[in-house]
Amino acid sequence: MTGRLRRWWRRRTIQFRTSVVAAVVALIGLGVIAHASTGIVGWLMIESVDADLRRTATATAQQIERGAAPAELARPDIRVLDVAGAPLDSLPAPGFHRWQVDELRAGSGVLAFDPPTDLHRWRGVVVPAPDGQPLLVATGARLVGLLDAAGRTSRLLGFGSVLAAGLVGLATWLVVRRALRPVERMRMAAAGLPEGRRLPVPEAADEIRALAQELNTMLARRDADTERLRRFTGDAAHELRNPVASIRAQAEVAVVHPDPELAQETLQDIAGEAQRLSALVESLLTLARAERGVGSPGQPVDLGAAARAAADRLESPDGPPIAVEVPTAPVLVLADPAEVSTVLDNVVGNALRYTRTVVRVSVFADGMGGSGMGWVWLVVDDDGPGIPEEHRVRVFDRFHRVEPDRARSTGGAGLGLSLVADAVRRRGGTVRATMSPEGGARVEARWPRHRPLP
Repeated sequence: MTGRLRRWWRRRTIQFRTSVVAAVVALIGLGVIAHASTGIVGWLMIESVDADLRRTATATAQQIERGAAPAELARPDIRVLDVAGAPLDSLPAPGFHRWQVDELRAGSGVLAFDPPTDLHRWRGVVVPAPDGQPLLVATGARLVGLLDAAGRTSRLLGFGSVLAAGLVGLATWLVVRRALRPVERMRMAAAGLPEGRRLPVPEAADEIRALAQELNTMLARRDADTERLRRFTGDAAHELRNPVASIRAQAEVAVVHPDPELAQETLQDIAGEAQRLSALVESLLTLARAERGVGSPGQPVDLGAAARAAADRLESPDGPPIAVEVPTAPVLVLADPAEVSTVLDNVVGNALRYTRTVVRVSVFADGMGGSGMGWVWLVVDDDGPGIPEEHRVRVFDRFHRVEPDRARSTGGAGLGLSLVADAVRRRGGTVRATMSPEGGARVEARWPRHRPLP
């Protein structure tokens, strides 16, 4: 039952739950106030009666001290008793209990109930008689209508508490409804929000305005991601279409002209296109894994040794030479060896594609003082045509090429430097393109330097 009620409560709207909670809290608070008020009203009435009773008791005690006989002073509301509660005024016993007599001797007030509905208030004072005997003078008064007044006051305050709690709940309902009106407008606007548009932002500088601003920021990121995905999909489709179309065309030519010599040449071209297609698909998969954050946690890699290995791997007898300058001591970065190889292969491979005479690869480290901070730099220079200044930032974007050349020898797929930027930045480094002192292009990549624990 409790679980069902909790589920029912959670399915209610914020407006309903807030109003009910406000009404219940108001009802409890006003109920406590009403109960306390009823008690305070009764206490004030009794206090006013006690003031009169004290004055009457004091006056009677003074008369006894001056020698007046108790029988002369006795009345139904003025009694003269001994300290044990026995009457000395020739009137019937007042019917006080032992504890009431003790309270009267102590100067406190007591309440006596006379059926069916009468209440009497008594106050007492102890006074010495002329013969030295202590006497108890008790004065009383009938509390007419006290119970009826207390009951009516309690009922009136209870009804007022319920009415006030209902008004509080209604006011809360209206206030919350008005406060959530901007949220409703945002919901209606979001239902038919076209791409590129933003949610309305309320004028008040409150939490709803902050929510609208954050949602607009999220929509801006969504639109940017959508545009980037659309552009990436179009570029990828175009890049994949070229080798596929080339393979298909050459295969159709080989089928139409079954010449052995032509077939051999066609197969070689198809193999080259297939290799290009495989490299493009592999690059796309690498980028997709990088976006998802899929990768190894990293391990210490000697960037100098990796640079020498890349130069040995990429340098060919028919191509330009690669001059490598690295420190004699290991310079370590925390990365994946495959990532470092990808960075070196792409950066050095691009330089070999455009250089005229030589490619220079430099690795050096800086920092690593007492604070333990430092960087490891990889600098690759060539003496080719260089990268125009307006392209030096965008050259690391996907499918961006300085020249619209799509030939296999110089065009490429436009993904190499994008892979470099993703691999370096994922490890906390930076990458940039500038002009080389040789007159060509310079690509600089840096990683945080890793210092192994002793």
